[in-house]
Amino acid sequence: MFYAHALPIKILIVPGHDKEIWGAEYGNIKEADMNLNLGTQLFNILKKDKRFEVYITRGKNGYTKEFSDYFSKNKAAIISFKKNAKEENQIKIDSGTFLNKTGVVHNAVNEETAIELYGINKWANENKIKVVISIHFNDYPRPTRWTIGKYKGFAIYLPDSQMANSPESTKLAKSIFTELSKKYTPSTYKKETGGLVSDENLIALGASGTLDQSVDSVLIEYGYIYQKIFRNTTTRHQAYLDMAKLTAKGIGNYIISLSP
Repeated sequence: MFYAHALPIKILIVPGHDKEIWGAEYGNIKEADMNLNLGTQLFNILKKDKRFEVYITRGKNGYTKEFSDYFSKNKAAIISFKKNAKEENQIKIDSGTFLNKTGVVHNAVNEETAIELYGINKWANENKIKVVISIHFNDYPRPTRWTIGKYKGFAIYLPDSQMANSPESTKLAKSIFTELSKKYTPSTYKKETGGLVSDENLIALGASGTLDQSVDSVLIEYGYIYQKIFRNTTTRHQAYLDMAKLTAKGIGNYIISLSP
């Protein structure tokens, strides 16, 4: 089998959040831990495939040395990268060549987290990453962290059609969606209807043009954190493995589709 892209194909796995800002929470379950568990499973599966060169941004002790060093040594350059991209994007918005659309409202991130996320994009561009998979679990406002919400199901976010990396990212998203939907139900939240959601504001997808056209990026919300399958330790860990296997298969099928 020959591929249009040189082998090995570089893949970056980004388990969302960290121990300081852990994202969603149900009871004593923190999203950051769930993201890392699933991300590690996916990393372990993909690194066994000789077609791929796989990276992951963090482990159980925080960001890997490669990324923590990159953030600290390149902070000023990352801030400049972020600032310039936002300014250029604002020019496009002001001229009407780029439209800000109303979609799913996302939680704002603090400045330090934003710098890290834009730093990941800068690193991905510089290191010729082909596929970026950002891993998350979903939530919706609830009275308490023990309250079970009304929505369930997974959703895959992909770059809006206005973004340079949209075409190939869309193919990647659809390939992963096909596999995940064999076992899991797409989101029941109205704004995520269909399970494939385009977005121009998520940094992970290349907001403000911060991912090169050649970088295919998706952000996967694997389900709502309070769903029954995640409330039990045994079923939760089995879900990590099953979801990782299906995601890996979707990535593999997408890579095969790149062959000339």
